[in-house]
Amino acid sequence: MWENIIEYLKDPLLVVKVQNFFGVIYNKRSVRDNECEVVHSERLEREKEDFDLTHKRIPSNTSSSSSSYDTDTSAEVDEVECHIENKFWYYLFVIGTALGDEIFYATFIPFWFWNIDGAVGRRVVLVWTIVMYIGQGFKDIIRWPRPGYPVKKLQTKWAIEYGMPSTHAMVGVSIPFSVLLYTMDRYEYPSHWGIFIAVSWCTLICVSRVYLGMHSVLDIAAGLLLSSGLLVILIPLVDYLDGLILTSHWSPLLILVISIAVIVFYPNADKWTPTRGDTTMIVSVCAGILAGSWTNYLVGNMQPPQSPPPYAVIWPSVEMLGCTLLRTTLGFCGVVATRAIAKSLSYAFVCALLGKDKNELRNSENSLDNKNKIVVELSYKYFTYGLIGFNTTCLFPNVFDLLKINRPTYYTEI
Repeated sequence: MWENIIEYLKDPLLVVKVQNFFGVIYNKRSVRDNECEVVHSERLEREKEDFDLTHKRIPSNTSSSSSSYDTDTSAEVDEVECHIENKFWYYLFVIGTALGDEIFYATFIPFWFWNIDGAVGRRVVLVWTIVMYIGQGFKDIIRWPRPGYPVKKLQTKWAIEYGMPSTHAMVGVSIPFSVLLYTMDRYEYPSHWGIFIAVSWCTLICVSRVYLGMHSVLDIAAGLLLSSGLLVILIPLVDYLDGLILTSHWSPLLILVISIAVIVFYPNADKWTPTRGDTTMIVSVCAGILAGSWTNYLVGNMQPPQSPPPYAVIWPSVEMLGCTLLRTTLGFCGVVATRAIAKSLSYAFVCALLGKDKNELRNSENSLDNKNKIVVELSYKYFTYGLIGFNTTCLFPNVFDLLKINRPTYYTEI
């Protein structure tokens, strides 16, 4: 029974049906006469069955596992295309999938620290990092491909990565629900609104990944179950660890050793994908944020709050909104400058250590055999994004203090 359920949830035709429901209309363009006709999911199902019979999957070991649907069959089957009939759903789901993208991380995390709550921010970032590391690692261990024929991918940004489990779904659980759980007892606000926002956030991300053809329903379900199970363990554990990391004299050494170790011993894949580089960015941002917070505590900037939680939500005045806008603008300019300078210097430095020309290495192929490029990529990303994380919680808030625009409670959020 479970095998049938798994196969059903994994079926690419289930993805097609979801796309059909939200206004993605499939066409089949004939390779021979270049004519187009509308194709319904029932016909695609029959053609997929014929496709399966024609293209039997050759048994292989896990290191070379791939789906028969991903093979190049343009000479043997007609090309499936589609058009978007309902633009509203398309743009909504493009926005939804961006909530699990690096652009969202790069804006949401700094904004939260500068304008909302650093104590919650540290905990959420650590939860997010652990959940993402486990999810990304499982992708390169399980090595299940993303949905293949007859699914038309409406987004190809992550197409080269494996699909199981969906780390977008894991982000859709880890970020909004960790924010909810860490703020429920800290601030006075209607918890039912927080639950509604978290559920809506998670649902939007998950449905967007199926709609765009990037994940099967099984990928989404696995991501939701895995991240939910991890959250049960991580929420109390991270809450306890945050105090230790912030106050222990050993924190910088532990942060450095652990963050480098998890990058070095990341699970090996059977092909090059950007997964390991993306994971390095996530780990290094977390390491930088924790190191910056520890530095603030070490130099005596951070003091315990005058009263215990829960706190009333302070709605911003016109003056507070002006300071928020100024902090955000200056902070993001600093982040962009940090990334540009640190990336250039660290890339050139590591290339010099290896005795490689940086321009030649940058233009070389991405493959597991290109060890030098992998070392350089991981090294510059670790340094660059670690420095961004450090500046986000340490350097920029001190600059805001000098300019008299920092949040009054920033250094009391322990």
